[in-house]
Amino acid sequence: MKAPLSCIVLLLLAGCKPEGAPPVANAPAPSLADTTPAAAPAGPANAATPAIAPPSFDCAKAASEAEKLVCSDAELAALDRRLSARYREAKDADPAIQRGWAKGRDDCWKAQDARLCVLEAYQTRLAELAIAAPGMAVPKKVEYRCSDNRAPFTMTYYNDLDPPAAIMALGNDQAIVFPQPAASGAKYGRVGVEYWEHQGEASVDFFGTRLSCTPLP
Repeated sequence: MKAPLSCIVLLLLAGCKPEGAPPVANAPAPSLADTTPAAAPAGPANAATPAIAPPSFDCAKAASEAEKLVCSDAELAALDRRLSARYREAKDADPAIQRGWAKGRDDCWKAQDARLCVLEAYQTRLAELAIAAPGMAVPKKVEYRCSDNRAPFTMTYYNDLDPPAAIMALGNDQAIVFPQPAASGAKYGRVGVEYWEHQGEASVDFFGTRLSCTPLP
């Protein structure tokens, strides 16, 4: 599936409560002659699970599986708080696009890896809002010559974003991609899209279209 940048806008919470310390078994009352205090249980057995800082919405009202996942995951909850704050700061952001993003995020239950889908949805929307912010400098596009030259292929790197991102474009279709672990070279991607450059040659998989590319001088 190919998706234009305007369409790549896609979590929140539910039922998050930390586990309490395990109950201590009742012990017989000590005799009056026994003045030795009982030993405290070992640290880990007596420690409560740290609470997850909530996302921007009420987890008790979480309706979708994605929202419930956000409520139970500290990293996703933090991304939700960041997105909520950035959206409030984006005075010109279109509410319809934000609603479309939320619907796309909620559809992540269909994905093979629902958590990864939700994670990339948040990262993508954060990057979109940052790129569209007033005063954001647009980096120069890197153009490529590819094995199939029917449509131009370019990469635009936004290294100052958090996390860093790039816009990967093939013809009129584009996707926001993020750095990926690589043994060598530079690798960017997301589900369905991959760019991997090594020693001046790049292998590209753009939603099933596979290319071998070299940057133009």
